[in-house]
Amino acid sequence: MDSSHTPSLVSPAGSRTPPTISGRRHTNGIISSRVNRAGSEPVDANALSRALRNFEEAGHSRERTPVASPSRKRQRVYGDRFIPNREGQDLQASFSLLHDDGSPATPSKAKKRTPHGELHFQKTEEANRTFSTLLRTELFDTSIPQPTPPNLSPDPTLTHNTTLNDPSRHTPPTHRSSSSLPPPSLTPSTPHKNLFTYMSPRHHTNISGHPTPSKTPGSRHGINLDTKSDLYSLSPVRFDSQQLLLSPRKQPRAVSKVPFKVLDAPDLADDFYLNLVDWGGSNILGVGLGSSVYMWDSASGRVNRLCELQDDIVTSVSWIQRGTHLSIGTNKGLVQIWDAEKQRRLRTMTGHTARVGALAWNDHILTSGSRDRLIYHRDVRQPNQYLRKLIGHKQEVCGLRWNTEDGQLASGGNDNKLMVWDKLSETPLWKFSDHTAAVKAIAWSPHQHSLLASGGGTADRRIKFWNTATGQCVSELDTGSQVCNLAWSKNSNEVVSTHGYSQNQIVVWKYPSMTQVASLTGHTYRVLYLAMSPDGQTVVTGAGDETLRFWKCFQKRERDGVGADGAGTKMERWGIIR
Repeated sequence: MDSSHTPSLVSPAGSRTPPTISGRRHTNGIISSRVNRAGSEPVDANALSRALRNFEEAGHSRERTPVASPSRKRQRVYGDRFIPNREGQDLQASFSLLHDDGSPATPSKAKKRTPHGELHFQKTEEANRTFSTLLRTELFDTSIPQPTPPNLSPDPTLTHNTTLNDPSRHTPPTHRSSSSLPPPSLTPSTPHKNLFTYMSPRHHTNISGHPTPSKTPGSRHGINLDTKSDLYSLSPVRFDSQQLLLSPRKQPRAVSKVPFKVLDAPDLADDFYLNLVDWGGSNILGVGLGSSVYMWDSASGRVNRLCELQDDIVTSVSWIQRGTHLSIGTNKGLVQIWDAEKQRRLRTMTGHTARVGALAWNDHILTSGSRDRLIYHRDVRQPNQYLRKLIGHKQEVCGLRWNTEDGQLASGGNDNKLMVWDKLSETPLWKFSDHTAAVKAIAWSPHQHSLLASGGGTADRRIKFWNTATGQCVSELDTGSQVCNLAWSKNSNEVVSTHGYSQNQIVVWKYPSMTQVASLTGHTYRVLYLAMSPDGQTVVTGAGDETLRFWKCFQKRERDGVGADGAGTKMERWGIIR
């Protein structure tokens, strides 16, 4: 063959052989030799066609190079209508990952958190909860399907469908291969943010029992006359979601962040184990400052000095529930009882050998706790110095509270112990050792029988709630700072706590959810003292910064007209009946 007259290479008509010629083709010797040296020489197309035709007529089969490399046929996606396929999806985890805080793959700028208790923060949280509930309702209706592991199904031959509660939607079942497969792993796969997988509707027509509906379900059974049906709704959300959005929302209660009154309290001791502030039923505040006791009249605003001790220091004060008697504990271990109205001392009781840091009244029974680790029950009507002597704590007793309805006494000490004593028994009913710091903060709930709250010091920082009828810890909360005092609201099921290191804040909690209603700051030292007004609306706090701050934390009692100005005052006196 003369290669000088060979035209440019053109593939024969109908040939599937690409123009590029490979030297690895196995043909007869003539063709092979010419191909091997045709790396740079043109080839006669007519001669090549004749040679290939002769080769095929001789009974040999010719290899044909495929047009494209074999690959899995990709599923086509149509934009007309999609049917979600939720097989094998962990919808609960996928839904959680849709949020920014649950998706580690999506970096987001850190949001500036609003301080706890702010009204704006409460409204934002309520709006976020509503939106999350609405989104969950729209996506999953009344149930959130979860995939069941195949080997946990009752019948391994049955396929498990994760269908939603929507009659107009059909999810095709997954057909298993007839070949034996190893049992799938029970370890859930890592969920991803692609919540739904969409398929073309025509692929579902080949699956028996799950045809794609061409008509709405309502058209098969006649006209849908339900006016609340989503078929006639112009809203982009379901009827249930509309009801959720239109339902009235309880507005968060606004608590003033600024005290409405601040009083100077010179020489107010910065001592965690003392109790120097108490608000009596006659609406008079008693405060121990150094060796003196002062009284502040809430009605008139006048301040009077009740007494001044000689060569002694006031370590605790406590008002009787009804009346004008005030008990005073001293650094020398004495307990004095004063008539605040007549401003004269009634009697002095002995017994303790160290300072008396805690006092509590139960009608005519006055209980005192001291650094000498002892607790005395004293009947102020009898001439005896004490009625009962309780031995239980190993270190200073710094917290005492009577539950006058159930007749139980709670005591807390620097030995990290919380004890509950039944009436005048000398043996504790319960001993709780869960706290890891001194227990000074103690409060009985006025709304629920046998419910006791206690708070631990710097090393503990927790508020615990106890059922003293069963001796069980109901719940607990880590506050993040030293718990100095606790008090229950008289008008609502809320708790107020004061804290020390490191934020020195006053926090109002909603029980039992223990969500913060308000967080109040202003003291520059530990908020060691707390008392509540007789109407239950105002709390006063004291700290080592030598100030008393008055906060409007709670609202008036609304039931039966009690709590209104002048209303219910006489009836409230019948609250404690012995």
